[in-house]
Amino acid sequence: MAVYAIGDIHGCLKALQTIFNQKIIKEEDTIVFLGDYIDRGPNSKGVIDWLIKNKRKYNFEFILGNHEIMMQTSKNNKERLREWLYFGGAETLDSYKINDDPQWVQKVDKSHWDFIDNCKHYLEIGDYIFVHAGLEKGKKLKNQNKHNLFWKKYEIPEQYSTTKKVICGHTSRKNGKIANFGHTVCIDTYAYGGMWLTCLNVETNEFIKTNNKGKVEIGKL
Repeated sequence: MAVYAIGDIHGCLKALQTIFNQKIIKEEDTIVFLGDYIDRGPNSKGVIDWLIKNKRKYNFEFILGNHEIMMQTSKNNKERLREWLYFGGAETLDSYKINDDPQWVQKVDKSHWDFIDNCKHYLEIGDYIFVHAGLEKGKKLKNQNKHNLFWKKYEIPEQYSTTKKVICGHTSRKNGKIANFGHTVCIDTYAYGGMWLTCLNVETNEFIKTNNKGKVEIGKL
């Protein structure tokens, strides 16, 4: 059984589907999604629909991203709503065909709110820790604050653990290249910006990169 991580999707449904169309990932494998399923890209609703549907077939694990947090906090706060719309929420509501409907919260499928509400803050599997943004050195996982887990940009992350490798997203690598620091691997390869969505086999370092035009690149770190 392999363990895969998939980086920030940001509404890039075609890129996500193209990864699974390669038939490399098997139903018995574990696939950890690192958050930011929504915003900026063209089909956030389609991405969540696809993830909910295919969780019945695959062993999916979902990490919470800062863009999901922005959507959550916009439900009852007009100031947060304005911020979220600016940072990609407008594209998300467009994908739901909601636009500027003041009743937008009720127009989003309840199953989608449930999906977001049930995402994990982090996940440990064997020798790997999966998290959206990163981890503060010297703090136990249970003591990490939300800024470190979801918001902080880790351009050059410090080593968190001598025994476990951190797999993260969030800090977009706009050159489309996986950032491998040895102790930490960042696989946000700027899918919504026209580069790649990355799927990494964390044990073998083999990767699948796809984009929203259906292109595929397969290789190894």
